[in-house]
Amino acid sequence: MTDKLHDADLLSVQQARDLCTNARKAMRQFQFASQEEVDQICEAMVAAAMAEAGRLGRMAHEETGFGYPAHKKLKNEFAASNVWESIKDVPTCGILRHDEERRIVEIGWPVGVIVALTPSTNPTSTAIFKILIGVKARNAVVVAPHPSAAKCTAEAVRIMIEAGEKAGMPPGLVGCLTDITIDGTNALMDHHATSMILATGGPGMVKAAHSKGKPALGVGPGNVPAYVDRSAHIVKAAQMIVESKSFDCSTICATEQAVIADAPIAERLKAEMQARGAHWLTRQEADKLAARMFRPNGMMVADLVGRTPQYIASKVGIEVPADARILVADLDGIGPEHPLSREKLTTVLGWMVEDGWRAGCARALEMLTFGGDGHTVVIHSRDEESVLAFGIEKPAFRVIVNTWGSLGAVGCTTGLMPSLTLAPGGIGGAVVSDNITIHHVLNIKRVAYQLHDAPAVARAHGGGDAASTRAAAPMAATHQDAADVIERIVAKVLAEMQDRGGS
Repeated sequence: MTDKLHDADLLSVQQARDLCTNARKAMRQFQFASQEEVDQICEAMVAAAMAEAGRLGRMAHEETGFGYPAHKKLKNEFAASNVWESIKDVPTCGILRHDEERRIVEIGWPVGVIVALTPSTNPTSTAIFKILIGVKARNAVVVAPHPSAAKCTAEAVRIMIEAGEKAGMPPGLVGCLTDITIDGTNALMDHHATSMILATGGPGMVKAAHSKGKPALGVGPGNVPAYVDRSAHIVKAAQMIVESKSFDCSTICATEQAVIADAPIAERLKAEMQARGAHWLTRQEADKLAARMFRPNGMMVADLVGRTPQYIASKVGIEVPADARILVADLDGIGPEHPLSREKLTTVLGWMVEDGWRAGCARALEMLTFGGDGHTVVIHSRDEESVLAFGIEKPAFRVIVNTWGSLGAVGCTTGLMPSLTLAPGGIGGAVVSDNITIHHVLNIKRVAYQLHDAPAVARAHGGGDAASTRAAAPMAATHQDAADVIERIVAKVLAEMQDRGGS
């Protein structure tokens, strides 16, 4: 058995090295592709992903046991169509912009080989998304699947590769680790050809990505509080919370983790949620669930991730109705001694009541600090003061108002950039606070021309001698001269790119 494991590690490491080497070779071939060629390849991949979205959703559900096939299909379509619509008109090739006033020419350039770590919760959709933004910026992308979602992820990557290469993508530009071991994934991240790591997954994997000494864009836990103010539309809030929490069995990290209800409307909100499929647990049932759901280190037991209330009940030994969409547990506080106040990537929701938005605001802050710094907060309110207070005061970079937490934060029901990698900023351990998209995997060169003469004291020999200062002759180049030079350079670069594209 030891020899077999050893052989598996060797095979995985060798495959990782081959994938990175081939990816860099293909990227160098692809880096002078025209915008038309790049977009044609991306459009072909989008079409293929859309055509196979349903099958990939079923595969993901069957392999992992998480969520619902129809919801995974929707996420695949979102990763292909919505993401593409948001980036298709973004220029990434050649000269992007020419600022005549500041005399700067901006030129698009790929980051290089991107290693894309994908999770078990959203395996196929995350792979589609990362390949799409990577190739749009002329990068190479090597996908490293989660071991428990290896087959469905590999199939999603295969579909993208087949469509892309038929449309002119160089072989090897996109790849997937199929002999998966920890050593192999580390070899991908450590490889000298790897330029950037996009890490979507659990805290251990994200921490490993950040430890490699390479640029890494990672996610963080999303212990998302949802405050419902007395001014909210209660029926709509109840419906959105239940639907969002039950969507794909809560496998999106921005899904609501606990409701903080304003006291005057708490009972009505509870009744409206119950009418829409929220089943309240007794204290004894909630304690039994908490004891079964988390390990001593606070990590969630994998077997209960992304599961229906009925599945959870069968494992824990409690009874729930057949029509229950989510389980709700009353919380007495937030912190390690209250396990169900943690992030729960499954159909279990916490419940608390506070009097007034200031008290609700404080509870939301407590939740974020306990396990969701920088990620997301949801507020249902028609009071702009409370909305803005949440926006200003909360350590969350996505403040989602009067909509689903899950689909709102990823940009499906809001105007945020569509993304399946949500960065939590510096307070959450990430280098940026954005929804990761094309702009994070695109480098930009800037050609900058002189606007002002250097100060006379800087040009003088000896740093300030009066006679030397007087002797320093001004450099006179007219604006028209510079404009002519820029025009000639632009024409030359475009011509060279066309020659390379045709060779």
